[in-house]
Amino acid sequence: MPGSPLPLMEEGMARWPFGPPNAGVALDFTGTPPTPAELRALVDARWGALPRLAQRLVRGARRHGWETVEDGGSPALRVRCEEVTLREAVRRWFHTPFPEGLPPWNLHLLRGSAEGEFSLLFRMHHSLLDGRSLTTLLRSLLDGVPPVDVAASLAEPRALRRAVVGGPGLLTAGLAVPLPGKGERAPAYTLLRLPSERMRAAREAAPGRATTTNEVFLAAVSGVLRSCLLGGGMTGEDGRRRVWLSVPVDQRPSSHGNFLGNAFTNVRVAAPVALPDPAARLAACTGLLTVETRARRTAERLVEGVFGAFPGVTQSLARGRLFAPAYAPAACSYVHLRETGRTLAGRPLRRVGVVPMVPPEDTVTFGLGGCARGHTLSVTTNSGAEDAELLAEAFLHELGLLAGLSAASGGS
Repeated sequence: MPGSPLPLMEEGMARWPFGPPNAGVALDFTGTPPTPAELRALVDARWGALPRLAQRLVRGARRHGWETVEDGGSPALRVRCEEVTLREAVRRWFHTPFPEGLPPWNLHLLRGSAEGEFSLLFRMHHSLLDGRSLTTLLRSLLDGVPPVDVAASLAEPRALRRAVVGGPGLLTAGLAVPLPGKGERAPAYTLLRLPSERMRAAREAAPGRATTTNEVFLAAVSGVLRSCLLGGGMTGEDGRRRVWLSVPVDQRPSSHGNFLGNAFTNVRVAAPVALPDPAARLAACTGLLTVETRARRTAERLVEGVFGAFPGVTQSLARGRLFAPAYAPAACSYVHLRETGRTLAGRPLRRVGVVPMVPPEDTVTFGLGGCARGHTLSVTTNSGAEDAELLAEAFLHELGLLAGLSAASGGS
């Protein structure tokens, strides 16, 4: 029998209807790859005592639950060494669920795109961990970073939550955005390294006002969606309906930063697609993700309890409404590692890449991975590789427009 029923968010991902709910984060390094024995020894030393990584997903009568794999062995058994690149691996894993009966995660050692490079990809069933948990885990493999504290990894936040101020009602629909619609319709994933000077200039584009990387990210995505609307003969200037961006927000209060599991919520924010001026779009995105730490409200607990008690009905509602393109045509996920511990056994960290789940049909997921050496954009669609490439190129163009604002105002 499974343990306690999964929380609502984890149950929803266990029932993901668009493909296996696999997600992950990739770290690219320069230097000679570690040997499999080196990597497994490091994983055992840093992750061997973490209970979350020893759990498997079990289907109960109505809901899923977690149970500990008593004979699952060390986490080093989940390390895989493969002679493929990240792009090649993701193409295969879009369609490959994890086997039943084992912890649903692997750490893959992959060859790099050039000689003297390699990648580590932590791939998992998304019910197991969220993005914050992934960065906590992966950071602990790097030089100069202590292992994750076991007690802290189990300390699930309950009473307090970080929540975004404002936002639409749960069932408020918006405006669907037509994607380019080029090529064969199939899950697709592409990566694009963003020029550091362009990202830096975009952050400095608003004189006298601090602009975060996340705000630049949202403004650039808004520009991409505006171009899609214009390409489809629309402007987004609809007073009744807005274009909503879905953004995962970490709900952990500061005292629970090392909790391993899922402690996030998807919120929606308005994409300023009706504004033709890039500077105005950036200004509209400033402060868009203002958060507050507060106790969970009674209504929130009631809604979660009702939805969680009827997972089948909830999934039908989500498929027909919450996953519809009009609900949120684009999702934006930003994952970054702090500057502490930027090497793996002396090998420098070069970039961070986000690998999201296959998105709902006719929507796109933009992932931004960041570290001290720069940022990498990933684009994931259900509408084919050509669409993913076109959307990545459009993002780079929008980022250039924002960077140009800094130059025009005399910024660096």
